[in-house]
Amino acid sequence: PALFMENARKGSIVSRANSIGSTSASSVPNTDDEDSDYHQEPYKESYKDQRRRARTQAEQKRRDAIKKGYDDLQAIVPTCEQQDFSIGFQKLSKAVVLQKTIDYIQFLHKEKKKQEEEVSTLRKDVMALKIMKVNYEQIVKAHQDNPNKGKDHISDEMKFNVFQGIMDSLFQSFNASISVTSFQELSACVFSWIEEHCKPQTLRDIVIGVLHQLKSQLY
Repeated sequence: PALFMENARKGSIVSRANSIGSTSASSVPNTDDEDSDYHQEPYKESYKDQRRRARTQAEQKRRDAIKKGYDDLQAIVPTCEQQDFSIGFQKLSKAVVLQKTIDYIQFLHKEKKKQEEEVSTLRKDVMALKIMKVNYEQIVKAHQDNPNKGKDHISDEMKFNVFQGIMDSLFQSFNASISVTSFQELSACVFSWIEEHCKPQTLRDIVIGVLHQLKSQLY
């Protein structure tokens, strides 16, 4: 009887313990299910994170644009093209690319100015040749109008002296009437000078005057 009572008491204690364990277990929340539900919810980006991401993207675009600009300069400017056959194409630093670009632009400005000066000189030469052409045409015409004038033999030296006297006379009037400060002033004055000083009668008077001066050498 004593053993039976002890076993009954132990059984009652175990039963109450199981009952308390079940109650406690049922009252504790199911954290595994909640953790599972938490991981399944999508991450919502905050406004601060959005602004940070936008700034990062804008900065990356700016850096890409700058890099492209330097790459284009290095491809366009001839002095930036450095080729080392031992290591292949060598990429220059940004500072070197900028300096070489500045030097090349300055070189182009100097070349442009030099070409403009050459063009101005060529235009003056063309204008002088046109004047000489007009004078030669007048001389030829005068010779055709007086064919007998060329029958007597005249030395080359005398011909040169006559030509020199005519050119000197024309140059004096040209130098006094024409401004060569700029091409615009030259083109504005030269035509009026031709009309005034290169008329057939004026040229005829110049030639006659030169011939009178050289009369003693001719005879």
